[in-house]
Amino acid sequence: MSQMQVLTVGFAPSCAPVVDMSLFSSAHQYGVFPGFCDVHVHFREPGFSYKETIATGSAAAAAGGYTAVCTMPNLKPVPDSLDHLRLQLEEIRRQATVHVYPYAAITVGQQGETLADMDAMAPYAIAFSDDGRGVQSEERMRHAMLTAKSLGRMIVAHCEDNSLLHGGYIHQGDYAAAHGHRGICSESEWGPIARDLRLAEETGCAYHVCHISCKESVALIREAKRRGVDVTCETAPHYLVMDDSNLQEDGRFKMNPPLRSPADREALVEGLLDGTIDMIATDHAPHSAEEKGRGLQNSAFGVVGLETAFAVMYTHLVRPGVLTMEQLIQLLAIHPRQRFGIPLGNDYTLWDLDALYTVDPTTFRSKGRATPFAGDTLYGRCLRTVCDGKIVHEHLDPN
Repeated sequence: MSQMQVLTVGFAPSCAPVVDMSLFSSAHQYGVFPGFCDVHVHFREPGFSYKETIATGSAAAAAGGYTAVCTMPNLKPVPDSLDHLRLQLEEIRRQATVHVYPYAAITVGQQGETLADMDAMAPYAIAFSDDGRGVQSEERMRHAMLTAKSLGRMIVAHCEDNSLLHGGYIHQGDYAAAHGHRGICSESEWGPIARDLRLAEETGCAYHVCHISCKESVALIREAKRRGVDVTCETAPHYLVMDDSNLQEDGRFKMNPPLRSPADREALVEGLLDGTIDMIATDHAPHSAEEKGRGLQNSAFGVVGLETAFAVMYTHLVRPGVLTMEQLIQLLAIHPRQRFGIPLGNDYTLWDLDALYTVDPTTFRSKGRATPFAGDTLYGRCLRTVCDGKIVHEHLDPN
């Protein structure tokens, strides 16, 4: 076995942190990276703290190497006014151990009708999103984009055409046909993306597309970027390494958008490689065991991902040579911060790249346990995460 190697990636020249490696095995390779940044998480507080809290979500983030996250607004109350947003900001102030940047809603109650009080919330929100629900009205989205542009904020869109869902809950593909499930067609995602790209081009609004999952979405965004539209997008680890051939009759494989076809997965990887897809986000979406224990059809949409994202990407894409480590760190840490204006500060994360282990959701810091990667064998364990110069996660048994 080789002697200790320390891989430092993603820092400006001469800015990498100095880490005392004397406690760690001399026979392993380690990685020191900038703190990861996830622009799409659900911490469920206020309103649904039985699923997750700011404290447990922060702990999960730190355990996965993240020092900055952006929290989605499907809360109770929805942050559609400054008073409602302040409730979340107070919980962040009290509980967060990593940097937490909340989204504000685009529409009141995320109902897609009246615009939220975007002017009042803009100084306190990272961007505007109705994540979990697509804005169905073209005129409403145009108005939202014009307002966001005037406020210097981005529209971050969950793209879903409700008229095309027809009660579906997994991809409209081979598995659905073989097992008698109702499927969700890809057009329900790419159709609204096509509309929004046209509106972003018309209005000049900065626009970001959440969790793309299908090949048509990649092609549309690639072409829009070629035309100069101010658009970025994200996808999630499960869409990059899984497809509907991996489905099982278990709620831990149910997320929105769903796992799609092998051709879609291949197009997403291609989108990473050619720069069409700008960043990897987890869409960390914890639910209770009861909500995820109703099978593929009846379980709630959503899986957790903060504590497995790096290891999944490193195991399935970096180690086989699909991505370089430099590319992965750009996708996890650098590009999200650049697009969303999130500073790095004195944040870094230390990984044992040779650690091999089986994913055991009972050990998660998150309250959520539903992951499609349960039982998988992965490389890469987070040994330490430092945020603002403070250790916020440490794995005390690096061997």
